[in-house]
Parts: sequence; C-alpha cells; structure tokens
Amino acid sequence: MDKKLLNEMIEKTRALIDAPTCSDETKTAAEKWLNAVGTDREKVETQNYIEELEADIMPIDTLIGFAQSEKGRSYFGEETAAQIAAHALEIKTAGAKYCDCSACAIVAEILEKKAEILK
Repeated sequence: MDKKLLNEMIEKTRALIDAPTCSDETKTAAEKWLNAVGTDREKVETQNYIEELEADIMPIDTLIGFAQSEKGRSYFGEETAAQIAAHALEIKTAGAKYCDCSACAIVAEILEKKAEILK
C-alpha cells in the first residue's frame, strides 16, 4: 500500500475506533492492524482487518429488519426503533446498501479501497 493510502487508512481507522457505534470486534481488529503497520504482521493483520470490516458492516435490509423486530424494539426502545427503521427505509430508497451510522460509514469508505489496500 502506498504511503498516501496508508496514512488515509490509519486516519480512518482511528476515526472508526472512536465512533460510538463501532463494535468491540471491529475495534479490536482495528487496533491490531494499527499495531501491525510497519511490521512483518502488517499483511496478515490487513487481511484480518478487512475480513472483520466485511463481517461487521450492517446491510441496510438487516438494519431495517432488526429495527422493525421485537428484539430491535426492545434493544432501541419503541420510538427510537421506529425512527431508525424509517430513516433506513428512506436511505435505502435513495440507494444506500449499508447503514449510515458513523462506524458503518467509515467502514464503507475503507472497503471502497479494498483492492488497493490488499495489493
């Protein structure tokens, strides 16, 4: 990965770790990757990191289904779940494939450059 892209990914990864909606698994993978940058573990941890990001990004239909479910209403509360579902349906109509929370938005930006990152 060239220096410019590496610096961009480091910056995005730090922002991801700080995102309030970032899962613990993603934070762990991000921290491992940051710690591996510049070491002989970088390539392996880059692959692991990308795999974790792909596993954790929330597809819009999954978000809608969860927000509309009893489990989602229990997790978020009735009103918040309804707001999340309505927002998710709105952005899906506009073409969104994934949740647009702070963590998922950063993950989507990173994954857009997956091919360059894994070179």
